[in-house]
Amino acid sequence: MKRYKIIFYIATGLLTALMLFSVSMYFFKHEDIVEAFTSLGYPTYIIYPYAVAKLLGLFALWNPSFKAIKEWAYSGFFFAFILAFFAHFMVGDGEQGGAVLAIVLLIVSYIFNKRINK
Repeated sequence: MKRYKIIFYIATGLLTALMLFSVSMYFFKHEDIVEAFTSLGYPTYIIYPYAVAKLLGLFALWNPSFKAIKEWAYSGFFFAFILAFFAHFMVGDGEQGGAVLAIVLLIVSYIFNKRINK
């Protein structure tokens, strides 16, 4: 059980660091993100709401009393990472590595969250 918690905290911590880096880029390097969203074909008006959604999702992942909301956060992150992977893959910019890393960390976090809460 202790090993499960350690793995959960490491995976979720690394995922959190990745997401906080992403969110910081959305707020502090906004012009770069506008350019990236435009190149992927995404509308730029979703940048700030998407950053806020990522922060709310992280809050849900770390809050043990949000069982149902945590499931939705895992699901939302999963679909966001899958879509990010394919968006980068389809435009051929070679930037899909971050999405792959995020998917792996998310899956490990999810599995070990389930094992802890059995």
